[in-house]
Amino acid sequence: MMRLAELIQQFEPELLQRYAHRLLPSHRQALSALGTCRTRFAPHMLAACAGCHTQACLPHSCGHRACPHCQHFESEAWLQRQLKALVPATYFLVTFTLPAQLRTLAWSHQRVVYEALMGAAWNTLNTFSQNDPKLAGTPGALAVLHTHNRQLGFHPHVHVCMPAAALNAKERLWRTKVELGKTPGSAQPARGGYLFSHKALGKVFAAKVRAALAQAGLTLPAGLPERWVVDCKAVGDGQAALRYLGRYLYRGVISERDILRCKDGMVTFRYRDAQSGKSATRTLPGADFLWLLLQHVLPKGFVRARNFGFLHHNNRRSLRLLQVLHLRPSAPPSPPPTTSPPRPVWRCACGGAMVILRRRLRPDAMPACAAPQTERPDKADPVEASKH
Repeated sequence: MMRLAELIQQFEPELLQRYAHRLLPSHRQALSALGTCRTRFAPHMLAACAGCHTQACLPHSCGHRACPHCQHFESEAWLQRQLKALVPATYFLVTFTLPAQLRTLAWSHQRVVYEALMGAAWNTLNTFSQNDPKLAGTPGALAVLHTHNRQLGFHPHVHVCMPAAALNAKERLWRTKVELGKTPGSAQPARGGYLFSHKALGKVFAAKVRAALAQAGLTLPAGLPERWVVDCKAVGDGQAALRYLGRYLYRGVISERDILRCKDGMVTFRYRDAQSGKSATRTLPGADFLWLLLQHVLPKGFVRARNFGFLHHNNRRSLRLLQVLHLRPSAPPSPPPTTSPPRPVWRCACGGAMVILRRRLRPDAMPACAAPQTERPDKADPVEASKH
């Protein structure tokens, strides 16, 4: 396994030489943050054990949402919030893909195109739900923007996880189109599970994206397909789909354990082949590997995951009432949503809790203290220096 910070320190000069004309301010900020994450160049924290009073100086994590080494706690907290919002219905994972002809435009106008992509995906599903005789109401959906394929190429698409259900607030009706399996505790969809026609979804989605981009003043390239690719498949009770969506939400597009080696200026990483389902590897120059990762750094402040309809945060009370009134017989009542759990305690080798005394010390201004053998929970860093 290779540390991403080590690769940035090694190949950043070559990257800047070859791709400087294409780097955005957000890319340079990501390079600066990820390249010093938990290294000797990062700001340090001074901590002391509450039991034996031993002191330790350790580097901060960068807290950048593209860093594979950070924000494990945020990722898990997000997943738990979404799991608490599950409703008793079969879930579908609907994937809206931007055509290849629009990728250059998407790269040049990322914020505009990504906003149009996510808005059109939700508006399409909402339109179909309102017009469906079995639903005839507002659906709930969680949309997550992904910009990469399995080989880390630039491939913008939106995954929407939504139950086959809708809420008609005016008539106070809750309708479901596809029920879960009748076996107690089953997460499998009922036989004949079907939400919407993927061909019809693709046609309406294409029209809505075109309209949004034209309204934004962008000129569309020639040769766009009439019907765009939309995939719609049942995913049971939704838990597995939520875990998949949360995998790349806070921790970048690749795990450090999938960066296998760096030799002779070439970096090899592992991915899962979409056709065979088996692991495969890709090897390319170090600067090109870094450029692949930087392509997926989103514009500053852009929200990658969004809740819509009755799953929006403003509808918490209605959602809670639905969960109580339509609870699955096999499922115990779930507690009401609470605030995020506290971060795991950072413990000393003696078992005592480490207390942060000072933060963001410059490496050259650290006090003379020996770092003891402490247990620092990598999956839930007690302090993250900054949020990007």
